[in-house]
Amino acid sequence: MPELAEVEYYRKQWDAGLRRPVDAVQLHAKKRIFRGTDTRALVRDLTGSRLVQSIARGKQMVFRFSGGSWLGIHLGMTGALRTEAAGFRPLKHDHLVLQQPKRALIFRDPRQFGRVRFYHGRGTPDWWSEAAPEIGSPDFNARYVSEFLKRHRRAPIKAVLLLQSGFPGVGNWMADEILWRARIAPSTPSGDLTAAQRTAFRRATRFVSREALRIIGNDNADPPASWLIHYRWKSGGVCPRDGTPLARATIGGRTTAWCVSCQPARGA
Repeated sequence: MPELAEVEYYRKQWDAGLRRPVDAVQLHAKKRIFRGTDTRALVRDLTGSRLVQSIARGKQMVFRFSGGSWLGIHLGMTGALRTEAAGFRPLKHDHLVLQQPKRALIFRDPRQFGRVRFYHGRGTPDWWSEAAPEIGSPDFNARYVSEFLKRHRRAPIKAVLLLQSGFPGVGNWMADEILWRARIAPSTPSGDLTAAQRTAFRRATRFVSREALRIIGNDNADPPASWLIHYRWKSGGVCPRDGTPLARATIGGRTTAWCVSCQPARGA
């Protein structure tokens, strides 16, 4: 599933259409990605409007249009945004197409786990919330992280790190990367982290998020070979630090990889 950096990369794909009008809207109104969305209002209010801003937050993105329209997109597992030349004809899985004078802005989602939301009016839509601070913001400080971990003290740190209400944009591979860098076993209850571990955890979270945005978010490039992501799913994958075979288990409902040498479990 696309995570923080992949979402940023796809958001930028539509920036080519900024300040340009929408001549026509084409969509597959009955598809699951439009659940709960008034597609007639979407077509009516976006046609003739201009794309004025795009924003990514965590795993969500929003596109603001003139006249007070907001288009929210969640990529789900297989969603992707792209542009094509003007006059593009939608393919089977191109569920939303905004036709502009010089290009078409397309949302494709073969498995339809993504979602399209629409709002027209004054103010900000309820679904575009700033409940959790962005990881790169000053509000993502030591106090915030400690208090969030305390509220989920009994849950494994891997499961807590996947909670979007606390760590927006962090998904499975990022969580494994963060815990490996912080040298914390993914099964460790959040309330059991020492002060030193909480500091290492916050620093690793900020580092992985920042570098993922810089590398993947810009041009969808691969992180350096020294990152765990390149080894976590390999058959016989080993820790890039010391060559220890990686362990795997399901934690928080997600397959998790870690190094038992670098990330010893409590009491080991």
